[in-house]
Amino acid sequence: LHGLSGTPYEIRPLGEGLAAAGFAVAGPALPGHASSPEALAEISSWRVWLEAARDAAAGLRKRHRTVYVAGLSMGGLLSLALAAEGAVDAIAVIGTPLRLPLVVRAAVPWLWRIKPYFAKSGGSDIRDEAARARHPSYPVMPIRAVHELVRLQRHVDSILPQVRQPILVAHGALDTTARPADADEIVRRVASTERTLHRYERSGHVVPVDLDGAALVSDVVGFFQ
Repeated sequence: LHGLSGTPYEIRPLGEGLAAAGFAVAGPALPGHASSPEALAEISSWRVWLEAARDAAAGLRKRHRTVYVAGLSMGGLLSLALAAEGAVDAIAVIGTPLRLPLVVRAAVPWLWRIKPYFAKSGGSDIRDEAARARHPSYPVMPIRAVHELVRLQRHVDSILPQVRQPILVAHGALDTTARPADADEIVRRVASTERTLHRYERSGHVVPVDLDGAALVSDVVGFFQ
């Protein structure tokens, strides 16, 4: 599962690595994504994204005995929610932001009504310059979507101790989008008996396509195996 304003492209290396290891893989575009910023701005509730993730997991469950989910950023939040609901058997979460800065949380509930978008500057949070240059993403972020992300974060915060499945938590050490400390909090607060934390020293937020992407893929494949 990809992140907010992202596309399946950013988690495709994980899908390819898992498929090469014999896993059946689905990498859906979440509602409002792989389309236009206007489509994302029209999403009225974070529950739409969670329902899409549920549908993807249920589709795999119809054909397979075990289902695992890997999620990047917002996709990590959705993965944690699926685990808390008992919809999957193990999870890997990457660059998952449990909360945004206080000023952002305070501003977005009203700001999106008067300023629909803010421009992204400098491209995606990726340390590999070539990967950053070719990375597809919306040039602007709908502020309403950020508001819904904050609401999703609050939901996940309330159910995090209900996560009991084996979990791999991964985070780029140079991530400026999601706090690396959030990875430590996830590991600390879940109820999983089997929990693993990996820090990738050369990478930013979008680790699957960054300098440590190959190492991440190897770690996730090995964990799910």
